[in-house]
Amino acid sequence: MGEGPRRQRGLRGSPSPGRGHGVGKAAGTKARELSTRGQGARRDEGRSGGGAVRMVRRSRRRKLPKVTRLCGPEEGLRVKRSCPSCGPEPGGEEKKGRGNPVSVQLFPPELVEHIISFLPVRDVVSLGQTCHYFHKVCDSEGVWRRICHRLSPRLRERSSVVQPWKRAAILNYTKGLYFQAFGGRHRCLSKSVAPVLAHGYRRFLPTKDHVFILDYTGTLFFLKNALVSSTLGQVQWKRACRYVVLCRGAKDFASDPRGDTVYRKYLYVLATREQPGVVGTTHIRSGDCVEVYLQSSGQRVFRMTFHHSMSFKQIVLLGQETQRALLLLTEEGKVYSLVVNETQLDQPRSYTVQLALRKVSRCLPHLHVACMASNQSSALYITDQGGVYFEVHTPGVYRDLFGTLQAFDPMDQQMPLALSLPAKVLFCALGYNHLGLVDEFGRIFMQGNNRYGQLGTGDKMDRGEPTQVHYLQRPVALWCGLNHSLVLSQGSDFSKELLGCGCGAGGRLPGWPKGSASFVKLHIKVPLCACSLCSTRECLYVLSSHDIEHHPAYRDLPASRVAGTPEPSLGAGAAQDPGGAVAQACEQYLSQIHSCPTFQDRVEKMKEIVGWMPLMAAQKDFFWEALDMLQRAAGGVGPGPPTPDS
Repeated sequence: MGEGPRRQRGLRGSPSPGRGHGVGKAAGTKARELSTRGQGARRDEGRSGGGAVRMVRRSRRRKLPKVTRLCGPEEGLRVKRSCPSCGPEPGGEEKKGRGNPVSVQLFPPELVEHIISFLPVRDVVSLGQTCHYFHKVCDSEGVWRRICHRLSPRLRERSSVVQPWKRAAILNYTKGLYFQAFGGRHRCLSKSVAPVLAHGYRRFLPTKDHVFILDYTGTLFFLKNALVSSTLGQVQWKRACRYVVLCRGAKDFASDPRGDTVYRKYLYVLATREQPGVVGTTHIRSGDCVEVYLQSSGQRVFRMTFHHSMSFKQIVLLGQETQRALLLLTEEGKVYSLVVNETQLDQPRSYTVQLALRKVSRCLPHLHVACMASNQSSALYITDQGGVYFEVHTPGVYRDLFGTLQAFDPMDQQMPLALSLPAKVLFCALGYNHLGLVDEFGRIFMQGNNRYGQLGTGDKMDRGEPTQVHYLQRPVALWCGLNHSLVLSQGSDFSKELLGCGCGAGGRLPGWPKGSASFVKLHIKVPLCACSLCSTRECLYVLSSHDIEHHPAYRDLPASRVAGTPEPSLGAGAAQDPGGAVAQACEQYLSQIHSCPTFQDRVEKMKEIVGWMPLMAAQKDFFWEALDMLQRAAGGVGPGPPTPDS
């Protein structure tokens, strides 16, 4: 009875009769041997695993002396996070068993620069703002040279032209051309194809089907078939558009000054070319010339060469096709002009054109013109001292700009007219019958026709002299079109926004289809590094490029010249209002609101008055949205989000 269970256990392996006890004993012995072998195998595996760990530890110990050669024999492997020049890390002495921190300053400068060069440009700039050591390292030419070679490998061949490397890297990191078609549903800008060879973007010009871009090395790029029309009649970027190099050595370029791109048939390029010397000599000299290209194909059809002693820096166009005047500005600040007939440029013939000194430089020889602007019937000159001189050729535009024809002389259209401004003018924008000026204090002055509210003064009254727009200060760029104006402004957090006023038909002011008599914030997401803009009949263009060497030279307005600012006082002093003009205007506004018969009419009148008042754009948006909410609540409409059309 006692052996039954043992026999059963022994018979599990082999059920042979007569040897139950012996077989079971043997089976048990084998089982014990197998279990012993399994434990030994596990011990061997553990020994091999421990040996591998020990080998890794030995390799780490071997690498340790190599690292401690850089850090010193008494320092550990932990890298210090704080600035090397700020002293030891607080609480570091209390941490035992971790070793002393390693100073980044002890590493070779080439190694630190090599590591930092793999960071994005934005992170490199942020790292340079942490401490003095990293500011010095991140500002070195070695870091930016590696970053520039990573962003644009082709710039290695032109290293002598693109230096300094920091400026070159930031130019190529921030370059971009953005575009938005009018009338579309999308409120964001789409980016175009960026030429790889371009060294930043300095200027651009859209034509009917193509876009021309000039970089900082004088290379003019031709984006062929960049725009296409969809079945709904909207214009959009063509994904497969290609770009070619139109010419090199370009200084400036221009086309028909009218806002409609249909008239831009030819492209005039001011460039520097090598010219043969005197007959019988092999000496080659470089001189300036004007080359004319067809915008449709990029083919050169005409070329005008000048004497090698004359050096120009800017070109603008003036007049109609049959009497196209080319205004050329020299390095010395003198303005020359010549007249060509565009209808005969495609004919293969050669003739001599007279280059004459413009009257603004002939009658006022002491003036040094710094820059020019033009449209089809007028030209504007800004001197190096900030003076502004106007040249108007048609009586209609003269009446719109100055409100009278008293001083207009049809027999002497080139006579320059001086504009009286209280400060030095930095840049300007010239439309068909209105203009905008920005002075050294960042103030914006508008003048001319205001039929659609394109001056942004809050009303639709014409201005015959420069009138300040009080609620806008320090713009980045200003643009004037046919009947609307655009301002690119920058906030305190360096964010950009686009403001517009005037006619909103055709989607010219996204978010404001009915237009506005004052500058309002457009519903467009503007790039962070936007620097210039341009608007045509079909679309809006924004150029993005940040040049660290170009800073706005705005000055702070002296306190004695700030009009209407409150003076601090201990009593119940209020803002000074000389003559009570502000109080009188507010009383008139209240009387106008009181005369409205219904609540809806009063709200609409209040919206109009808010547009007239000299408020900031954000303040106007706040009041308009608040009035919309009140209007919807009074009309029984739910409190939904404000629409762009409101």
